[in-house]
Amino acid sequence: MRGNFDLRIRGVQSVHNQKMRAPDHIISKFLLDVAIRNHLPEVSWFIPSGLGMIFVRLLLISAVILSASTTFSAHAAKRVALVIGNSGYENVTRLPNPANDATAITAILKEAGFVVDTRRDLKTADMRRALRDFADTSRDADVAVVYYAGHGMEVDGTNYLIPVDAALERDLDVYDEAVPLERVLVTIEPAKQLRLVMLDACRDNPFARSMKRTNGTRAVGRGLAKVEPSSPNTLIAFASKAGSTAADGDGKNSPFTIALVKHIGTPGLDLRRAFGYVRDEVLKATGSRQEPYVYGSLGGDDVPLVPAKPVASQSTNPQAEVRRDYELAERVGTREVWTAFLAQYPDGLYSTLAKAQLTKLASEDARLPATEALAARPGPQDQTQPQKLAALSTASYDLSPSEVTTSLQSELRRVGCLNAAVTGDWDPTSQRALTLFNKHAGTKFDVKLTSPDILDAVKTKPGRVCPLVCEKGFLTNGDTCAKIACRPGYQINDDNECKKVREKKPVAAREEYRSTRDAERKETAPSKPQASGQIICTQQGCRPLRPGCRAVVPRSGSLSSQMEVCN
Repeated sequence: MRGNFDLRIRGVQSVHNQKMRAPDHIISKFLLDVAIRNHLPEVSWFIPSGLGMIFVRLLLISAVILSASTTFSAHAAKRVALVIGNSGYENVTRLPNPANDATAITAILKEAGFVVDTRRDLKTADMRRALRDFADTSRDADVAVVYYAGHGMEVDGTNYLIPVDAALERDLDVYDEAVPLERVLVTIEPAKQLRLVMLDACRDNPFARSMKRTNGTRAVGRGLAKVEPSSPNTLIAFASKAGSTAADGDGKNSPFTIALVKHIGTPGLDLRRAFGYVRDEVLKATGSRQEPYVYGSLGGDDVPLVPAKPVASQSTNPQAEVRRDYELAERVGTREVWTAFLAQYPDGLYSTLAKAQLTKLASEDARLPATEALAARPGPQDQTQPQKLAALSTASYDLSPSEVTTSLQSELRRVGCLNAAVTGDWDPTSQRALTLFNKHAGTKFDVKLTSPDILDAVKTKPGRVCPLVCEKGFLTNGDTCAKIACRPGYQINDDNECKKVREKKPVAAREEYRSTRDAERKETAPSKPQASGQIICTQQGCRPLRPGCRAVVPRSGSLSSQMEVCN
């Protein structure tokens, strides 16, 4: 029986001597919580902070009152909504879907516990009256929601909702015949927790095409303009982001309203996530032509439009209360609280876990003196991971400096950071190996010194830390480098691959070949005729004498009757 849970924990002064002790208020909360749920008529225990019984009783009363007030406020929150659907426009084409959209949103809000005021086809005076009435309704509300489906437009950066009787023949008429969005925001401003406006009013506006411009500088925008709420905890959701239009849809409802009904009514779903799902679904349904957008911000807590479904009572699960007590005891984590837990629950799974926690505390108490002594020992330590201090092996501190160096070189070879032999000298090669270890293990040891801390850190690595790097002509094969064997006619190139070698003729043989070829060409070439330098003139004219010939002039002849005589 839970009423037998004896919380009389005495003589726990030893808790003050523990190095790691839970805060006093957590211990007190655990004991108080168990006492309240067990309806103990008398509660007596030792509170480490020295609080008296008067304070404890006051704390008990405060806890009960706080719990009751929290439960009351959760159930008494006032949630109101105004839903407007304008379909029957008198001066432009009728919109078929806004009335249907208003009906769908009304149903989902009523399921969420809202008091909903639904209006359809409102004229200018009716829309202003509806907002005035809703201002009175939301004055003391916790959550206020306004949903509008119909035509809307932007003039000079101000957004307007258009009633069904608006004519808007001139741009000036918007000030008299339309309702500014700012008027809606002022209406819901008194709400205490959440103010939400959902506008399915970014449809292609037919008034803008026929409206006369009285001022050339007055801009009439496409869709609605971007708006930033001035009040906190206010969200304004557009069916399409600023400057773009939204589709009315081919079905019974618009794509935006279909997605709203599907997601904002999900119990426990935060509004920001719900509108994110709405955005994704509308983008998918419209082929990325329409993107809903949300302006404003909320706090860090989840804000679901529909509260999460109540969890079944823990009394239906006999282990639920035991688990709750175990979780509270685990948060405190002291030996006294675990002992009290085992006194109430001596058997079962959670009692076994509680005994394991006690064993863990005993081992930590035994290791604490050794850890403190190790922390006080001088020498460089890994500053990035001080929590490993308790796990260092004391055996490494029993080694001499030379033994530490030799063991460290062996361990660096084991993890693949040192390729040289173990010499016992902390040379530059060993320092480069420790640098590689720091790089790949994420440590920051001083590479110029050796210490038991470094040795223990390397020993904790079960396998290779530094990647295997092979020289040219070798490839990695597991944890070794294998020599590359190229077939005849191939050799290793700069990319460590076998490449065919182009044969080159010896230079001396090539020069000898050229000399022989030139000599043969000289022998086979016909000799050129050599002129003697003499000229012979005949009746046909003058010409050089042929080689081996001479000119002879007859005694009775003239110079023109020369004769050529050859041997």
